[in-house]
Amino acid sequence: MGIGKWMVAGIGLAAIGSVLANGQNRSGSERDGEEPAYDVVLSEDAFELRKYAPMIVAEVTHTGSRRRASGASFRRLAAYIFAQDRPAGGERIAMTAPVIQERVDQEIVDQDQAIAMTAPVIQQETSDDQWRMRFVMPARFTMETLPKPPSDITLTQVPTRQVATVRFSGVARNNDWAVMEAMLIDWVAAQDLIAVGGIEYASYDSPMVPGRFRRNEVLIEVTPE
Repeated sequence: MGIGKWMVAGIGLAAIGSVLANGQNRSGSERDGEEPAYDVVLSEDAFELRKYAPMIVAEVTHTGSRRRASGASFRRLAAYIFAQDRPAGGERIAMTAPVIQERVDQEIVDQDQAIAMTAPVIQQETSDDQWRMRFVMPARFTMETLPKPPSDITLTQVPTRQVATVRFSGVARNNDWAVMEAMLIDWVAAQDLIAVGGIEYASYDSPMVPGRFRRNEVLIEVTPE
């Protein structure tokens, strides 16, 4: 289904933002904060197929509604990267973008320093009422150089992967995410791609940014059919 038909359907989304030129690396290119590095393999309207570089994420899981789990997970991960649950002092690292919230149907060294917040933050639904959120660590860190996390936070190395995305702007609500998710799934099928990961919801801006200027994306890991 075309984007225009979805917009006319009365979903209340702001206009979909334009995508970047084919092949452009988007690591931090549009925001002051660092973003995960990737190359654009295919671009069509608001859709992109990207190849992401390997990254390290810090993740935590909470139970409850999406909003409640999101708030609890965000605060917990922020306490880790800003060294609030470790001795104070050391280097602070700038916050990156986006924050990624991920939902899936199934699971497919001590330092005294604060870690700059990166993007995305990923929240993943691991069961009917469990959500997992991820913060992407800045690229200059390795598994060995990151501060040791508390027992409820896990550091994970995410390998290179291909990800299909659709981009839109505005204050994203549950219905908005659902509509864009359906659009992305249709596009993935049209490109003869197979989804191999869970749906991810990426938000690039803070709540202080006016809604029409906010950048949002739905993402899903894919492989050629």
